[in-house]
Amino acid sequence: MEHAERIRSLLASALKPTRIEVRDDSHLHIGHANEGRGHFSVLVVSDAFAGMNAVQRHRHVYSILGEMMPSEIHALSIKALTPDENA
Repeated sequence: MEHAERIRSLLASALKPTRIEVRDDSHLHIGHANEGRGHFSVLVVSDAFAGMNAVQRHRHVYSILGEMMPSEIHALSIKALTPDENA
């Protein structure tokens, strides 16, 4: 499974989002020392983020993707919103 699809699958399973976008930005970092790990941007809209501040939301996303961080993800840009914030 491609890294972006694996990210999407893990987040979708854990967060049951109403919207999810995963973009592989690795092509923008060619020549950057990342040892084969990719650069990704995610937008996740989920009720699971209700009551969390931005740091808590990012930590939650990192905890879901934790197994990928040391070997498959070099950099991750996260936009985590509730459905009300996405309106």
